[in-house]
Amino acid sequence: MSIDRTWKVGTLAQTSGLTVRTLHHWDKIGLLSPSRRTDAGHREYGEQDVIRLYQVLALRRLGLGLESIATCLDVGVDPVRLMGDHLAGVEASIASLEALRERLAHIHGELVSDRAPDVSTLFGVLQTMGSAGPESRQALLRHLDDDQVRTLHDRAAALGPAAHYLLDVEWPELYRRAEALRSSGVEPTAPEVRKVVERMDELSSLFTGGDRGLSAAVRSAWRDDPAAMSGDPEAPADAWHDLTAYLDRARSAA
Repeated sequence: MSIDRTWKVGTLAQTSGLTVRTLHHWDKIGLLSPSRRTDAGHREYGEQDVIRLYQVLALRRLGLGLESIATCLDVGVDPVRLMGDHLAGVEASIASLEALRERLAHIHGELVSDRAPDVSTLFGVLQTMGSAGPESRQALLRHLDDDQVRTLHDRAAALGPAAHYLLDVEWPELYRRAEALRSSGVEPTAPEVRKVVERMDELSSLFTGGDRGLSAAVRSAWRDDPAAMSGDPEAPADAWHDLTAYLDRARSAA
């Protein structure tokens, strides 16, 4: 019978580059609590605690605050899935930008040589520019007017590096989580549903600043393009309408 390995708070702090005081604080606020304590009351962290510590640090490097990290982990969002989606989105953006760079370099070379670029090359640039960015962001922009785009851009810029994660990764994952709860027959009044709804509304406020028109545009994007917004190409529109009603009932109950 194998015995799970444990780490003292000092050892874990040294290994992770944190301070003992930080780990004590995270324990106090419930972000990262040791699964065991010795008879003398000393903290002992197990393997699952170390895994959660890695998840906390990964999300922290994206610019999220401790409260947001705790909410993300506690509502049942799978950090492995989130990191995978984030990585896929970054790689897709890099690939799109690389394709655009190559086409622009070709056009630049043509112009330097006093040759007009052919129309097919210009169309290729237009297509690349139009497809840059995750599908969810493109779907969202189709439902915003110029003023709303500027508002969303300004709010996202204020959030810094966390904006991409919140908008393109966590938000779609929260909707997928809500749909999983609904499909499983969980009542909208259940605490786990209310946690998801509260986080959705918190993200909405972060990006819209309380602008009702912008909030309505976001809801419209989810209603009209559930597949793109959720990142699920097979997401049916009927399921989205059912989910909207489900979330509204959860909000009313709260």
